[in-house]
Amino acid sequence: MKKPLTAILFMAMFIGFWSCKSTRETTTAEGVETSVQIDSTDYDIIIMDNNFDRWYLTRFSQAQDRSNSYYRSMNNLAVSNWNHYYNTNRYNRVINNHIAYNPAVDYGIEVNRRLYWYFKYIEESYRVPLLR
Repeated sequence: MKKPLTAILFMAMFIGFWSCKSTRETTTAEGVETSVQIDSTDYDIIIMDNNFDRWYLTRFSQAQDRSNSYYRSMNNLAVSNWNHYYNTNRYNRVINNHIAYNPAVDYGIEVNRRLYWYFKYIEESYRVPLLR
């Protein structure tokens, strides 16, 4: 009695595994349509200072907006100063992390603008010279 039950259980497992086999799609050379999707990376900046958004809304206007290359160069300077202060433990009340900003990467104008204005906020609120 035990052998037929084992055989049935074994066959049920075999059929179960066989039915889970992935299906293959076959295509012919005629009428094959292909599309290439470029993998795009979107960057976003998250600022965890509660007062920054209010400060940003009162300071930023479209008349003061600059080009993306301006924001990139200023952010490069500010990140360099920020990381220097972090490594030397200066302004450790404000600067408590390392920023991995690569000037060769195009983060987009929204991220670069927001990062630039965050550095302006730190300079004005905490008197930490970052953009000089």
